[in-house]
Amino acid sequence: MATVKVHDGELAYTDQGSGRPLLLVHGFPLDGTMWSGQTAPLAERFRVLVPDLRGFGNSSVLPGLVTMQRMADDLAEMLAALEVSQPVIFCGLSMGGYVAWQFALRHRQHLSRLILCDTRAAADSDETAANRIGLAQRVLKEGPSFVAEAMLPKLFAKTTIETGSPVVEATRQVILRTDPKGISAAARGMAQRRNVTELLPQIDLPTLLICGEHDAITPPDEMKSVAEKLPQATYVQIAGAGHMAPLEKPTEVNQAILEFCQ
Repeated sequence: MATVKVHDGELAYTDQGSGRPLLLVHGFPLDGTMWSGQTAPLAERFRVLVPDLRGFGNSSVLPGLVTMQRMADDLAEMLAALEVSQPVIFCGLSMGGYVAWQFALRHRQHLSRLILCDTRAAADSDETAANRIGLAQRVLKEGPSFVAEAMLPKLFAKTTIETGSPVVEATRQVILRTDPKGISAAARGMAQRRNVTELLPQIDLPTLLICGEHDAITPPDEMKSVAEKLPQATYVQIAGAGHMAPLEKPTEVNQAILEFCQ
């Protein structure tokens, strides 16, 4: 992976293919490798940029708190450093979707389209925010193993786990090697993110919403509700997938992206 300087750190990224720029932004507490089923196939049509967000993968860690706004600004700085002048197609999953909303609000001029995978527009409830703060504190003391054990059953559809899909163990290993300070800082940032629901009608971009049929974290009904509030939305449900639709059903997700970006 290459690295680029941003603000007070560095972002690691891969850059593959040519054509319209497509930015793939990972979820929590993962890294850019979660897009392994998208990078090569989509690089046949696009210039695919896959960063590790601040605190994850091979990127710099900023202890304490990293907001979704900071992550969005990091990506804008990365694009500037790489001299990507053409507006990008921004595709974010879960936390990557939270970053996508902020990128759309703060850097609209750098966007051509949005793709939101298994994510939400609403802020955390008080209970969810408190749970994130609890996780942020605990991971600094105990490390990330409990995070993996708690999250994996929620990330994947039941059939994905029961059939022993290798993507489950691969995801476990990504979480286990993630710096606890990065997990903690992002958890705190998600806990205080703003509710963008009322701003959705202002997002004047073609937007694709992709949701796994069995997503237990952001259920289809919630994502359909988000789609109804966006002026130019297309909703696609991925049969047999959970929260990690791009990993569980890469062919179907790739097809949805390609059809949307024609």
